[in-house]
Amino acid sequence: MYNGISRKGEYAIMPLNFHQLHIFHTVAERGSFSAAAQALYMTQPAVTMQVQSLEEYFGSKLFMRSSKKIELTEAGKVLLPYAKRSIELIRETDQAMTSFTQQQKGRLTLGASLTIGESILPRWLGPFGKEYPNIGISMKVMNTSHLIEELETHQLQFAIIEALIEHPDLHIEAVMEDELMLVTPADHPLTEKTNLQLEDVLEYPFILREQGSGTRQVMEEKLMENGYNPQQLKIVMELGSTGAIKSAVEAGLGISFLSLSSVKHEAALGLIRTLPIENVTFKRQFYSVYLKSTLLPIAAVTFLNFLRERDLRQWL
Repeated sequence: MYNGISRKGEYAIMPLNFHQLHIFHTVAERGSFSAAAQALYMTQPAVTMQVQSLEEYFGSKLFMRSSKKIELTEAGKVLLPYAKRSIELIRETDQAMTSFTQQQKGRLTLGASLTIGESILPRWLGPFGKEYPNIGISMKVMNTSHLIEELETHQLQFAIIEALIEHPDLHIEAVMEDELMLVTPADHPLTEKTNLQLEDVLEYPFILREQGSGTRQVMEEKLMENGYNPQQLKIVMELGSTGAIKSAVEAGLGISFLSLSSVKHEAALGLIRTLPIENVTFKRQFYSVYLKSTLLPIAAVTFLNFLRERDLRQWL
């Protein structure tokens, strides 16, 4: 019987399952329903009901009951070795998977959008690698739109991106909050200004990521939320990586909005400045994404649980 339908086309009370076979085996092994109930931490009526369901499924009595004892019928004797084998197989399966998950062997293959892949994921992968030394890691770094294409065409199974997208076939889950900050050369005129306003910032030349970048998407969305058209920005340069933008800003070629996590080192060295803007924040989330139809390999599930359960900011 499958999906609750018996061989005769009638609906059964309950489909065959391991739980029933386990109860049947325990009754046969213990020699009574009461002893089986005690061993299984169940009530005797519950044990009886499960055995009756099994008998209804097979259309045969499995036990001969008397006032003093129970004995297996011929049908019960046929079923008993199969029930025993199913229990042994479940135990072996559990032992094998427990051993595997404890050792956590495998290869983690993931994609990352550029800011995350260049500046953030490496700081997470270090602690992850120490905790799970038997998992190898491969990472593709590209902008968000290209990552989505690779997920759709099954070239990637799992990715971390920096902009929220709408896609009916993707499972999307926030894993950490981040913030974009205004980044300027160390000696830029804006560094002398107090109570910096957004309109003050938009007067200066900008260096931005390319179209399709998650960072640029978030920045443009936040500008529109505050009543500004992103097309009015004075864009003097579009670069394909966060590292290139940081170098260009440091060289005095323009200003930009970049992830605070990606510029902490340069800001600490005084090479660039990060400036708050009055009454405006550019907060965003980082997201894990994968196709809803994809069964993630155990290495990816392990890493996703790592992201969910740890305070990721401690490594940034």
